[in-house]
Amino acid sequence: MRLFLIIACLFILPVSLIAEKPIIDNQSAVIHYAIQKLHATVPQMFITGEVGVFNKKEFIQIVKLSDAVKHPAFSYLKDTQLKPNGFIIKNKNGHITILGADDAGAMYGALDVKEQLEQNGFQLKSVVQKKEEPRFSFRAIKFNLPWMAYRQNFCLTQQDNVVRDLKFWESYLDMMAANRFNVLSLWSLHIFHYMVKPINFPEATSFTDVEMLAWKNFWTKLFAMAKERGIETYIINWNTFVSPSFAAANNLMKYNARPSHFGPGDTAKIIEQYTKEIITQVINEYPDLNGLGITLGERMGGQSPDERRAWLDRTVFAGMKAANRKIKFVYRAPLSANEGSGGSTSEDNDLKTRKQIESLDIVNPAYVEFKYNWSHGHSSPKLFIVHGGKLTDKYRNPLPDKYKYVWTVRNEDFYLLRWGQPDFIREFIKNNGDSYVDGCFVGSEVFIPAMDFMSKQGKFKDWDYHFQRQWLWYACWGRLLYDPLTSDAVFENMLAAKYKITSGKTALNAWKHATNNQLWFAAFHQGKVDGSIYTEGFCSWGDNKEPKFFDINNIISHPVLDTTLYVNVADFVKIGEKIPLGMISPLQLAKKYDENNAQLLKEIQVLKAAKPSSSVMVEINDLETWYWFGRYFSDKLKAAVHVARYRFGGKDERTNAVKYLTDCKMWWMNYTNALANYNKDEMPFHTASDFSWKAFQKSVENDIELAQITERNN
Repeated sequence: MRLFLIIACLFILPVSLIAEKPIIDNQSAVIHYAIQKLHATVPQMFITGEVGVFNKKEFIQIVKLSDAVKHPAFSYLKDTQLKPNGFIIKNKNGHITILGADDAGAMYGALDVKEQLEQNGFQLKSVVQKKEEPRFSFRAIKFNLPWMAYRQNFCLTQQDNVVRDLKFWESYLDMMAANRFNVLSLWSLHIFHYMVKPINFPEATSFTDVEMLAWKNFWTKLFAMAKERGIETYIINWNTFVSPSFAAANNLMKYNARPSHFGPGDTAKIIEQYTKEIITQVINEYPDLNGLGITLGERMGGQSPDERRAWLDRTVFAGMKAANRKIKFVYRAPLSANEGSGGSTSEDNDLKTRKQIESLDIVNPAYVEFKYNWSHGHSSPKLFIVHGGKLTDKYRNPLPDKYKYVWTVRNEDFYLLRWGQPDFIREFIKNNGDSYVDGCFVGSEVFIPAMDFMSKQGKFKDWDYHFQRQWLWYACWGRLLYDPLTSDAVFENMLAAKYKITSGKTALNAWKHATNNQLWFAAFHQGKVDGSIYTEGFCSWGDNKEPKFFDINNIISHPVLDTTLYVNVADFVKIGEKIPLGMISPLQLAKKYDENNAQLLKEIQVLKAAKPSSSVMVEINDLETWYWFGRYFSDKLKAAVHVARYRFGGKDERTNAVKYLTDCKMWWMNYTNALANYNKDEMPFHTASDFSWKAFQKSVENDIELAQITERNN
């Protein structure tokens, strides 16, 4: 039996990879991790973290550039410059040297070689030499926690066990490292009582000592796992929220028991003392925690911006100053420029906030965060609004030297359907990647990508967690934030490997065309707060309310987001259907959708002809689903113009509208049926009842009646 196994291994691995056992040098935790990952791919390869010239036919060495140049063999590199997190791969006839600017750069180089080997049949001599450096140093995932969550619905709380499972985090952090994300930000209204038992306020936690020890073990291991992958960890919280048990014990405001975000905040002095002390204690007890962040505004109603900033000085910043080390910081801005707890902006508030940030004695640079196009970043590659309205130039004029911008590009538009449009990300970076910008957060506020609670079970399901469904979205954002010049070939090779096809070009083009259907809709149909638009649901929603389908009247009158490119249906008709040069009318947009969908359909047919596996068919099904979404919206736009012409004084074209809306009935049915092929019919969500696409079929049909009964506007 033993002989059989040895012979079998010889048939599995190329002869060039049969060598002596690898050397695993514990030079650093990050490089050790990189060696382990490479070793798992080529288990018999000689891999080392030491600098040298080895008498081996083939080998891989992973070292920092600063260490390599001390060796005579690499002294010629002494003048080589590499940005932090950058790497160089050298290949001399199968002798692979990976040189990192730092530990993380060495790891990225090793993971790049790992990916190349998996795609080229494990041929070391074919590994491509390259030099890569990051465009942004802050490449962050926004991950909302289910504990003291921003919202308190079952769709979040059901994630409790999975998010607390370190096996999940091992997989998630591996994905982050492979895609070159280097910041994991964990968001909660107030997570600190899950992390420490406050020395002077033990009533803040209801956990026993044993339970508290288990929590501390969890956080300690999570932060250590992130660190060994070159990933920094941040905790982002919301202002005056405290733990429910602390609020109850001290007779504080009840919004802490079941959190709500809008209204007056509690200004009790005990909250200030508690906040200051718990910040200090968390920093001191978790040396691998790299940063904190704060959200001002929500639940600070009734307080002026000056009062909020003063509160921050007395609590969070005072707590940071009292800690035994400095820590990085994210200042979320502008959020609220008046006494309300909703969103608003002003030049005066921006100037005063900038002054406060520039006065801080913290690790530089601080990061000032802005929500890109409010809660719907996957819309236009141009900036139109942040949380609260228009962003002034006061944070960047004059250019700052103590802080950098970071955008938060939220996804509240697609949770089920897969996404992949690298061109959008490149354009976003081109438009919004100025010298004062250092990166992005990407992620959702209302969806946790851990437990996959929507997929049906079947042989097609080759993933464990929800984030693995969106592997291409993560790859596009991570790789392009690292280097916007990353070519399409990188993503094509990923798709070719996954789909087991010779070339991934058709597959990537299909994903681009499918994703256009989402992006164009969100750029045309303005979204602001979280539930103002849910693209794949074709609706808006509110907490514990029934979702509102975007009916024909909504499509006629709703404002556009990208006002430099689009005009809404009502305005288009009212101005005589004459639009400025360079803009796109609703009818031109519909035509653009039709052309996009025609190309998408051809690509779907090519992919199907390759006889894909059942797991690949799941992804092709998503392409088809986006196709039907595009057909539906295109014809609905055409119908909307016909209705608007009659409504605003033109000839009666309602018969034409009814024709298109009758077709829309079929397109919506096809859309929902495609969704249901691999997903459950209903999704636990923040709405009053579980979310159902098929439940909108009556609303789709009702559009026909709305078109018929529309009246002229006088």
